Amino acid sequence: MTDLTIARDVLIEAPADVVWRTITEPDQISRWFADRVELELRPGGTGTFTFERADHDSPHVAPLVVTAVEPPRQFAFRWGHPDGETPGPGNSVLVEFTLSPEGSGHTRLLVSETGLEGIGWPEAQKASYAEDHRNGWAFFTGRLEGLLAGSE
Repeated sequence: MTDLTIARDVLIEAPADVVWRTITEPDQISRWFADRVELELRPGGTGTFTFERADHDSPHVAPLVVTAVEPPRQFAFRWGHPDGETPGPGNSVLVEFTLSPEGSGHTRLLVSETGLEGIGWPEAQKASYAEDHRNGWAFFTGRLEGLLAGSE
């Protein structure tokens, strides 16, 4: 059976309120994750993450639907659905950011993507997605850690 686990656990040198702003405010998200961000920060809110790609003529636009906003503890959204469909259970994965204050001025951040097993893709496509996104979250959480190192 293919490992479809996508999770990244990092300790960030910044207080939870700073990490929260950096993962939920469009102008901050664009500093470490997507190139352009539109986001309604409320459950049921919609948005897009636009990723410019040097190896493609056009950018990749990922529509999303926000499922949870619990400052400064949890932010979640669905994405990765077929073109023309609204992300929801059964056609998309759930991305969850869970923040936990740890020690003086540090925050534990767990990023996970779940629900891949319920999408009707071939196993090879699911495995490829999981591998790509494990690598992607390692890269992007590294950028986030670097951006916030020592933030107060």
